Amino acid sequence: QVQLVESGGGLVQSGGSLRLSCAASGSANYAMGWFRQAPGKEREFVAAISRSGANIPYADSVKGRFTISRDIAKDTVYLQMRRLKPEDTAVYYCASRRTEGFLSSTYFSPADYFYWGRGTQVTVSS
Repeated sequence: QVQLVESGGGLVQSGGSLRLSCAASGSANYAMGWFRQAPGKEREFVAAISRSGANIPYADSVKGRFTISRDIAKDTVYLQMRRLKPEDTAVYYCASRRTEGFLSSTYFSPADYFYWGRGTQVTVSS
């Protein structure tokens, strides 16, 4: 059983930075992802990282601003967010697959992830 707990969210001004953490138990061998959901919108893909760290896709909306990383020894996944914009405001969720990698055709789909955290709120003021 994989358990995920996100932290690091908060209120930040536009242009600021935040680092989210996802403390996991039992997910060190799995590919992981970050998703977000704004009020009234569907959950959307942000970034993912394979177990080895060799495969790291990003959503176009965050490419160049966000960086996903992981510490296998600590079983923790991070999302460093820079140059935040008001449209980045959402609840951010950490998710785990049950495989080391992911298919290029499905890594962005929430249905492709089996375990989920409860989320952490990120609010970016203009």
